[in-house]
Amino acid sequence: MEIEPLAVPAGSDAVAVLPRLARALSGGAPVAPYLAGSPAPVLPRHSAAGLPEDLAVVVGTSGSTGTPKLAMLGGDALRASAHATHARLGGPGQWLLTLPAGHVAGIQVLLRSLDADTEPVATDTSGGFTPAAFVAAARRLSPGHRRYTSVVPTQLVRLLDDPAATAALASLDGVLVGGAATPPLLRRRAEAAGVRVVTTYGMSETAGGCVYDGRALSGVRVRVDAEGRVELGGDTLAGGYLGRPDLTFAAFAVDTDGSRWYRTDDAGRLDDDGVLHVEGRLDDVVVTGGMKVAPRVVEEAALEHVPGVGEAVVVGTPDPEWGQAVSLLVVPTPGARPLSVVEVREHLRGHVPDHALPRRVTAAASVPVRGPGKPDRAAVAALFDVGG
Repeated sequence: MEIEPLAVPAGSDAVAVLPRLARALSGGAPVAPYLAGSPAPVLPRHSAAGLPEDLAVVVGTSGSTGTPKLAMLGGDALRASAHATHARLGGPGQWLLTLPAGHVAGIQVLLRSLDADTEPVATDTSGGFTPAAFVAAARRLSPGHRRYTSVVPTQLVRLLDDPAATAALASLDGVLVGGAATPPLLRRRAEAAGVRVVTTYGMSETAGGCVYDGRALSGVRVRVDAEGRVELGGDTLAGGYLGRPDLTFAAFAVDTDGSRWYRTDDAGRLDDDGVLHVEGRLDDVVVTGGMKVAPRVVEEAALEHVPGVGEAVVVGTPDPEWGQAVSLLVVPTPGARPLSVVEVREHLRGHVPDHALPRRVTAAASVPVRGPGKPDRAAVAALFDVGG
């Protein structure tokens, strides 16, 4: 089976690949989408015997660390994901594309459009993602359909800072927010502005978001193992990694009843109502002085309690005394006064354990990201001068 690289244009021209995606879903040659202008994916040697029979799309992962892998998504899994998404949101609709369609979240916007038999509208990102371009694209949506979009938290922040973009968001029937954790403060701000926010959790290996607002989509299963690792199963699961049976074996487990599960790299818990709470990546935990610190706890506290913080990312950086130091990168809000480490610690004291108080703080104009919106924690750590 020949897999064809598929160059996806940026911005408003991305919809041009819809016919090719439709053919792949209908049994044509599978495609490996990538952003036009960037290197085409290197497709490892593979045996047709090791491919899903209905393979349609091969998509790179976009984790916060490591080398991307190529997840094999079958047509059945992609259709199940689109159907379940529309069922959860209230019915099929027209989609507004804001994300690069070389990544799974952007590809899914196009695939959901095929499922709904609607023409997507793509935001012009030739000048970067801007609120003005989003507003212009939203005006092109048809009034006779339910209307949806999918954004990452950083985009949501920018849109909420602009009154016209906020009004455009509020006019939609659903705004999926994923790709990275959505801080509770950001969600409350959006909802206060009338935006119908739906937080999503998933990855390339699950055909994108498969848990909405903590609850699994129809046909999706969620469990947490004894070590606190989130595992996902069900209809939207990838067939494995192209050309890497070793990685497939390590990441995908099979129960005695034949059911398959993807072992994520995330820690989480299920509450008594079956709602999943994702607590961050297992390998992002900072160990300082022998104590574990979950970055998300400190990040959310910084957004809530430190004045002038628009975005926050916590990483561990090497420290000769503590092993790792809790290190906080902030993106200041416009006009905010820079705060010292001492001031930041005082604002956070009582909101996080003392051992989780940051020992290093730095600021940047934006958060380095990987893929469609995940913080690049290695790049964030490199911003701290630790005298190496």
